[in-house]
Amino acid sequence: MISKKAIQIFSVAVIAHLTLQSCQQNAAINSSDTDRLTGRLVITGSSTVAPLVSEIGKQFEDKNPDVRIDVQTGGSSRGISDVRNGIADIAMVSRSANPEEDDLSFHSIAQDGVGIIIHQDNLVDSLSHEEIKQIFTGEINNWQEVGGEDAPITVVNKAEGRSTLEVFLNYFDLTNSQVKPSVVIGDNQQGIKTVEGNFFAIGYVSIGTAEFSINNNVPIKLLPLDGIGATRDNVAIGSFPLSRLLNLVTNGEEDFLTQTFINYSQSAEVHDLIERQDFVPLSR
Repeated sequence: MISKKAIQIFSVAVIAHLTLQSCQQNAAINSSDTDRLTGRLVITGSSTVAPLVSEIGKQFEDKNPDVRIDVQTGGSSRGISDVRNGIADIAMVSRSANPEEDDLSFHSIAQDGVGIIIHQDNLVDSLSHEEIKQIFTGEINNWQEVGGEDAPITVVNKAEGRSTLEVFLNYFDLTNSQVKPSVVIGDNQQGIKTVEGNFFAIGYVSIGTAEFSINNNVPIKLLPLDGIGATRDNVAIGSFPLSRLLNLVTNGEEDFLTQTFINYSQSAEVHDLIERQDFVPLSR
């Protein structure tokens, strides 16, 4: 016969085992909850980078259901301002850092070029470096002067605060006051729509965005620059002269969620998204 004392000892042992098992299960649950990413990131800035970051954000949300990625455009300058003022967690900037931005951290995620676009049916197939400058400064104002039809040239320029404008002006050694635009637009899609709807317009946009539009039957074409074709492949091998890095920018030390998203945006896991947007992965 089992003694009363033995039964008590056995009961205590069983209770202790069950209590330990329960604690271990709770610890595992709590550990899992701690490791699970939660929160919201506000990302603002470049309209060139925004479609790519939106796609990366969706994929990141799928992997982390308790995270929300809010992507807003407005230009690289807006992104820089928002990050500095604490309005955004991350800025999207489609150019390299300016000297006065050395207090910020630039994290490159892809590469792109800036290309000259005209309507697909325009007879002109190439323009020299000097001809492009003269067109945008108003010295050449008729397509007939560069081998096209007898028609006035509609110059499409970017608004202040757009990185594509800064890159274009720097490359052609111009100031914005020297440019004589017929139309001033904001993002790349506005530029493409303007040229698509005007046989005699000329503008400049992201090569990736332009190639994406051309592949979807938008009637525009990219002109070579200094004899080099404006293609993603030429950007990838470094031969296209007007190329730039696409960046995520932060102000100060990143929190865990922000750093995790940046790391993910720089990883091979998003190379297919980068190529789908017709940009160039950095490790391609």
